[in-house]
Amino acid sequence: MFDTVLIANRGEIALRILRACRSLSLKTVAVYSEADANLRHVALADTKLCIGPAPAARSYLDQDLLIRAAQLTGAQAVHPGYGFLSESARFARAVADAGLVFIGPSAESIGRMGDKISAKRAMLAAGVPCVPGSEGALPEGPGAIRRIAASVGFPLIIKAAAGGGGRGMRVVRAEAQLESAVAMTREEALRAFGSAEVYMERFLEHPRHVEIQVLADAHGKAVWLGERDCSMQRRHQKVIEESPAPGIARELVAALGAQCVHACREIGYVGAGTFEFLYEGGEFFFIEMNTRVQVEHPVTELVTAIDVVVEQLRIAQGHPLSFAQAEVQPRGHAIECRINAEHPWRFTPSPGTVTHWTPPAGPGVRVESHLEDGYTVPPHYDSLVAKILVHARTRGEALARMRVALDETVLEGVETTVALQRAIMDEPGFVEGGTDIHHLEHWLAAANKASTPS
Repeated sequence: MFDTVLIANRGEIALRILRACRSLSLKTVAVYSEADANLRHVALADTKLCIGPAPAARSYLDQDLLIRAAQLTGAQAVHPGYGFLSESARFARAVADAGLVFIGPSAESIGRMGDKISAKRAMLAAGVPCVPGSEGALPEGPGAIRRIAASVGFPLIIKAAAGGGGRGMRVVRAEAQLESAVAMTREEALRAFGSAEVYMERFLEHPRHVEIQVLADAHGKAVWLGERDCSMQRRHQKVIEESPAPGIARELVAALGAQCVHACREIGYVGAGTFEFLYEGGEFFFIEMNTRVQVEHPVTELVTAIDVVVEQLRIAQGHPLSFAQAEVQPRGHAIECRINAEHPWRFTPSPGTVTHWTPPAGPGVRVESHLEDGYTVPPHYDSLVAKILVHARTRGEALARMRVALDETVLEGVETTVALQRAIMDEPGFVEGGTDIHHLEHWLAAANKASTPS
């Protein structure tokens, strides 16, 4: 048990964690960089401590500094949020070794699921469907690699075992490209992730991205909380998320959810997590597991009325889950639009001072943001500044509600992606539902071509 939580993050997720802690009467410690002294969660926290200059490497990514901050302030637990150190097995182990509670899965679980090869092996052993591919890391010899490629079939994709965020991946459409693609991906993987291990999978041409939210306690109970469709992406980064996934049979999703719960028990997973899948041709294929709370967790909260972060905290305190699978009854439809401080069409970052911020409101509207008038968006971190969510009885009603919410949103002083999100709400393919992960980029490319003078 613990009564004080150090929030090892910033921005909207730090504020979200603080609110969940306060609802459980937990005290909070806000650590912040010099650039974040005026963030709202810092003002609301019971204790606050500046941990260094703006660059993340000298503040939010300094593991020793964060542990010393927890010890100095009397925090007994550390919540990493998402990003930064949230999926660092080394940090989770260091927190535990310091006698503190890491609010997340064990270092062993993070390490196993963070490595794409070991994660895939674990999922295959648990009966979770995976993309056909190599059984492990690719060997060194080109002959052996060609034989594996012949068994997988073209097109295929080479992936870094420790990859993420869309980096360390190359599509190969013919054998002549294979050797150079493997070499380049290995080099990129070593630079980006410190490991040159790569593996091979069949490349799916038109998949959707569907994920399953899970919660598992230390008492052998695990549940799944419905699915989220995250197919609207740009450069492998999610732009819009929704639940339920349009046009996918409920019985298929239910079977997949049950498989994810079984996998949690098989691997001894404890905490909040997300199984991510590609969906094509009526089949699901596991791609990775995120061993943390997701940016898009409020989508699930809206349709299930379950507070994912509160449950995450309770699990870390050693409590059993407060509900059973039969009590999870998703209702209605939820949509989330990510709002970034970027040019809406060129996607160039737009740091600067927010001169006016009026978030939308009304029935079924939820806004997650740390913004205030006069807040300066720093250039040092991710450009996400707000998440606008809606919930309604049907998808059509949710789309209409989101259009109104985006029209109401006023965010001045920096460029944002509000205009892009508003345009997507009227884009025919998205309105119809069921778009694949390439749809948004194809639409953006066509729109850009149409607007360029000949």
